Amino acid sequence: MGLSQTFSKILTNLFHKKTSRIGIYGPPNAGKTTLANRIAKEWSTGVEGTVSEIPHETRRALRAENITITGSNGKSITIDIVDTPGVTTKIDYNEFIEYGIERSEAIDRAREATEGVAEAMHWLREDIDGVIYMIDATADPFAQVNIMMVGIIESRHLPVVIAANKTDLPDASPQRIKTAFPQHPVVPISCINGTRVEDLYEEMIRTFR
Repeated sequence: MGLSQTFSKILTNLFHKKTSRIGIYGPPNAGKTTLANRIAKEWSTGVEGTVSEIPHETRRALRAENITITGSNGKSITIDIVDTPGVTTKIDYNEFIEYGIERSEAIDRAREATEGVAEAMHWLREDIDGVIYMIDATADPFAQVNIMMVGIIESRHLPVVIAANKTDLPDASPQRIKTAFPQHPVVPISCINGTRVEDLYEEMIRTFR
């Protein structure tokens, strides 16, 4: 390799912007797909997932690639966003029947949701560089799934930002989430109307750079 080629390689490595894979994790119906859609809409032309009140609507991980988010100070990150299926300790097909879905389709959905959770956990072990962990601010932050997932993320030494979503609802209490996980940054947001989402972007840049 000639001197000019060596110099070019050094410059390429020096200024190359690494793309981090950021997974959006959390229980079903915490607002993960709503956030992923908002990020894709505001910062790229990426794919959009389906939002529904029915749990486990997202049953396969969806990825939007090469999204560059720029903060108010001019710093930026380039990331792939991975919208993952809702993680839970139990998936029962009767959950879907309660929403008027036929039994055979409900069983198929439960099977797909189970496979989706296994896939999401595989991604967390093998292919994720950082996590946005979504918690419904009206729900109990000390739920088993939250304690388990934050513990797994910490055991992988992955940077994490906790988004306390649904602050537009009257029972929301982001403070309970801050009390549950004081070791991590917690950003109160409302994905549905965009309240304080800019604060989440700023925290993502600080945490994932």
